[in-house]
Amino acid sequence: MSSEVRLAFEHPSERSIATARGPLDRISLRDHMVEVEIGAFQAERGTTQRICFNVVVEITPLPKDLDDDVDRILSYDRVSEAIAHELAAERLNLLETLAERVAERILLEPQAVRVFVRIEKLDRGPGALGVEIVRSQDQVSHTVAEDEPPHPRLMYLSNAAIDSGNVSAWIDQMECRQRPLILCVGAHPLETPKTGHKWTQRRIDLLSIEQNAWRLAAKDDRCVVVATRTELDWAMKNGQICVWAPSKIVLDAVDGPSEAPTESVALASWFAATFEAGEMIVIGAELPASPQVPLRAVDVEQTQL
Repeated sequence: MSSEVRLAFEHPSERSIATARGPLDRISLRDHMVEVEIGAFQAERGTTQRICFNVVVEITPLPKDLDDDVDRILSYDRVSEAIAHELAAERLNLLETLAERVAERILLEPQAVRVFVRIEKLDRGPGALGVEIVRSQDQVSHTVAEDEPPHPRLMYLSNAAIDSGNVSAWIDQMECRQRPLILCVGAHPLETPKTGHKWTQRRIDLLSIEQNAWRLAAKDDRCVVVATRTELDWAMKNGQICVWAPSKIVLDAVDGPSEAPTESVALASWFAATFEAGEMIVIGAELPASPQVPLRAVDVEQTQL
């Protein structure tokens, strides 16, 4: 009994260890503080208060061939995003309801097996007032609605466009349209080594695009080069402007592009289709014959998009 009482007030990670059902790994989010309006009492309406989240997720063991690949793990961001999503959905009266919804959203992740959620109010008295729940995959009571995927705007910039001096002005215009913005480029203007071998040449050509992505990022501090789906998903949800570094996504794709990296506008069109983009603006380059999304050509000298 004494050990049970002790565990009742331990961090969720200690409770997870004590009640482990098998060889599972764990990720945790500790002391995640948010100010939000929540509570059933009249005194809690019209004002915000601090609430603290401690979450532990038990996950299936990582594969041996993980290869340091962020897209194959359950990212910590998915835990904090679950919290942010449920807080933004509606005002709640009960911490119990919030904990249940956060747990269910986390358990949508295929790697998640069991989750411990502790939520505490910090401003309602001299101590912390809170709830803690434990839920597993087989206890999810109802289907949680998936987030609507973002439909970003893509802008392809030729080398002439990158060097034109209009890059920041174009980004300003796209940023005002309140959709995630992803920038795509082709190969850098320097000569690329030729190997005479299809697959090695493909990698070199992809790396040439990535070098050019870094060249574009140097033109505007708002632009961040990203290479993984995890980074892109986070960036689109948090208003970060991305420059696509294509190697990883292209090489890892199950249904990859038929276009060669040298057909960079067509490759960017394939990438845009994977995000269900409504349109891609192409500045200073010819449009491919069979694009996978609607394309709009813009001249390099054109300042208004």
